[in-house]
Amino acid sequence: MKIVVLSDTHIPVNAKDMPDKIYEDIKSADLLLHAGDMVSLGFFNKLKSMSARIEAVCGNMDEPELKKILFRKKIVKANKRTIGLIHGWGSPFGLMEIARKEFQEEKPDIIVFGHSHQPVCLRKEGTLFFNPGSPTDKVFSTSNSYGVIMINDEIDPKIIEV
Repeated sequence: MKIVVLSDTHIPVNAKDMPDKIYEDIKSADLLLHAGDMVSLGFFNKLKSMSARIEAVCGNMDEPELKKILFRKKIVKANKRTIGLIHGWGSPFGLMEIARKEFQEEKPDIIVFGHSHQPVCLRKEGTLFFNPGSPTDKVFSTSNSYGVIMINDEIDPKIIEV
């Protein structure tokens, strides 16, 4: 199972669109996860129209129309694995701990979060913590990025710079 992971796309506020390479990956993915700050309902609908399946949460910068239809956090099932999906808030430091606490009851195999624009791919105490970074904004990072997680017998995550 191929999962494309996005966060902090901020379209159309910080960028008009994403690089074509990301759309190519989305079209070949089984699942698209977006960890918030899409910003516009129009962009959400664009992603939805090209994805086999999309799961998303709202972020602090999303317009009210998105906040009405997206939850703050959710659990997603993918190929017999559980994924906790959340945006995050506050300082970009300590987000992993905030995300871990949000899902301490569910204990998912993977926790996907965003907000910091800094890519993270780290296994800790049996959980994969994954932040794809931002494909459009380098405010707290040196490069733009997104993620791909392959789930078969094992979980194989990758941060991809664009």
